[in-house]
Amino acid sequence: PALIEHAAPRRSIEGFEGGEKITNEELIELECDILVPAALGGVINQDNAAKIRARMIVEAANSPVTTVADSILNERGIPIVPDILANAGGVTVSYFEWVQNIQAFTWNEEEVNAKLSKIMSKAYGDVVALMKSENCSMRTAAYMIAIQRVAEAERLRGGF
Repeated sequence: PALIEHAAPRRSIEGFEGGEKITNEELIELECDILVPAALGGVINQDNAAKIRARMIVEAANSPVTTVADSILNERGIPIVPDILANAGGVTVSYFEWVQNIQAFTWNEEEVNAKLSKIMSKAYGDVVALMKSENCSMRTAAYMIAIQRVAEAERLRGGF
């Protein structure tokens, strides 16, 4: 509550006396269960990947883990929920908005959330199943599924 009261009028936590100031680099390297980089790409890279102390990473931003860092984290056994899976909810809901507009549908928030939950749960389940069957990373499995879907769509359009 004190932090919220401090931050609300300032839109910042700067100057709050109830905590310790740390750098962004220190924040990324804190020991935690789940690290969720959610703002910028490339924040986990070859310079800090070996220092990451999270048990899991969920990429809420686009490409917050570089390719080199991804390899380092995989070697260290730190699972990564890739951006194309973890932050797909916003794109999915944008699609729902488009469908509602084009079809003159009206879904309430509860219906949208139920549809989103169903789609995201299936996507996660599909990725995890392929990851296990192919013994690959979650990112590789997600890319494999994405490429299969694009190839199938192209085939159905007569492109292959």
